Amino acid sequence: MQYREFGKLGFKVSAFGFGCMRLPVLENDSSKINEPEAIKMIRYAIDNGVNYFDTAYVYHGGKSELLVAKAIKDGYREKIKLATKLPVWKVCEYADFELLLDEQLKKLEVDYIDFYLLHGLNKGEWAKLKKLNVFKFLDNAVASGKIKYPSFSFHDELSLFKEIIDSYPWKMCQMQFNYLDTNYQAGTEGLQYAASKGVPVVVMEPLRGGSLSNSVPNDVKKIFDEAQIKRSPADWAFRWIGNFKEVVTILSGVNTMEQLMENVEIFDKVLPNTMSKEELAIVDRVVDIYNSRIKVGCTQCAYCMPCPSGVNIPEIFKLYNEASIFDRFEKNSENYKGFIKENSDASHCAECGSCEAACPQHISIIERLKEASSALSR
Repeated sequence: MQYREFGKLGFKVSAFGFGCMRLPVLENDSSKINEPEAIKMIRYAIDNGVNYFDTAYVYHGGKSELLVAKAIKDGYREKIKLATKLPVWKVCEYADFELLLDEQLKKLEVDYIDFYLLHGLNKGEWAKLKKLNVFKFLDNAVASGKIKYPSFSFHDELSLFKEIIDSYPWKMCQMQFNYLDTNYQAGTEGLQYAASKGVPVVVMEPLRGGSLSNSVPNDVKKIFDEAQIKRSPADWAFRWIGNFKEVVTILSGVNTMEQLMENVEIFDKVLPNTMSKEELAIVDRVVDIYNSRIKVGCTQCAYCMPCPSGVNIPEIFKLYNEASIFDRFEKNSENYKGFIKENSDASHCAECGSCEAACPQHISIIERLKEASSALSR
């Protein structure tokens, strides 16, 4: 297992960070964790050098923290750095900060949490947290010994990411990053900005929820297969991220022992600044193919929202694009039925044009919604 310095905190963490959001489950129900198998996997990971574990209040229907508590008994807690996240959407007043933290400490059965993240920050939640004096809460939590390293995870635009980075002496930030998301949310610029400010970066969604390893189109697969160096799509994705020296650990959510063992093997060789020009060129070719499959140049900025007719424009375009990019129209057509059920599908577009006037990408939204609806209504 390869290890990296965690900024200036004085310790190293494994390049492979174990994400506890996709643990093995029973009956295809995410709230029913297969406890014996999940515990076995977590302990196998620790025994094989993984020392960074990431969970959250909401994972597995609130059961992930409880499972992690069981897995890190018997001396395993002392071998790892433990990260969990404050469900910021549940905070309505200052007292809620402390109540939620105490609840999580109890669920995890620990005296302290190493990395405590404000979960999934966006513009709205960030404004609310500042008004509720979240910085005072974080300072007090550190002073009391309940947490060691105040951190945050992020889902919004680059400008907000920079604002948050500059607002507090964070010990870590967590952001989505992979070879398709270099300009999405914080992106490459955000990664480098955080590092320039001395904030270590933990990467989530390195495989885009598994899409970069499980839904590989034939033309992409052909490029990987023809490469002189034989690697799985997951291996290519992890190595590409690990090539960035600014990344301290890469979260991977495994749900089988086979996946875990593969990851342990892969991350034994994930090092910064080691991919050759030829290897990087292979990834660039793959990115070009994926980008050519994008149907709508929507950046998910949501300037078109709220739609007066209730149409969920950005999410419909996201569903349409991912169906095309990863050859999964059948699955995404099923997902589109959820929009129909919620009356937020494209059929409710009144063609008022307010979205097109607001779109910085100048997308012909009205026509593209019709196109998306036709493709997804199968």
